[in-house]
Amino acid sequence: MYDELTEVDIKKMQEEIDYRVRELRPKLIEEVQTTRAFGDLSENYEYKCAKQAKNRNDSRIRYLERMIRTARVIEVEEADGDTVGLFDKVTFLNEKMGKTMTIQIVTTLRQDALKGLISKESPVGKALLGCRVGDRVLIEVSPALKYYAVIQSIEKGKDDESLDISAY
Repeated sequence: MYDELTEVDIKKMQEEIDYRVRELRPKLIEEVQTTRAFGDLSENYEYKCAKQAKNRNDSRIRYLERMIRTARVIEVEEADGDTVGLFDKVTFLNEKMGKTMTIQIVTTLRQDALKGLISKESPVGKALLGCRVGDRVLIEVSPALKYYAVIQSIEKGKDDESLDISAY
């Protein structure tokens, strides 16, 4: 399955790759070499930590390169003025909890549930896309967890660079 990403997502990933390759990697390699000189590698905690940091950086670079290589670039279409689209902020009433929630629908790469950034691929994102204010929508998280949400407002959004890409 391909991830559907925007041009801004691709650009942000490429910028992170450039930073990690040009600036971070040389520092991490130097740190590994410096800590290696401390002596016995079997008991050298600093060396192990430096090596782990270098490996995490290399892993992140490979991950981002694979994401770019396999991504399907999508155009952010201006959704109909009164329907939920990508990057829109949606306020809805969760009938099960009796609580009003506000989320923003984003691409998978920018999701962060703690900040209210919900992927368009998630059960909530899929259920809300294309709906209108006043619609009562069934959100099926799993066969055992389902609830209704009533859309109260939609604030149109756009694809901008202020939303960070997720770490993993």
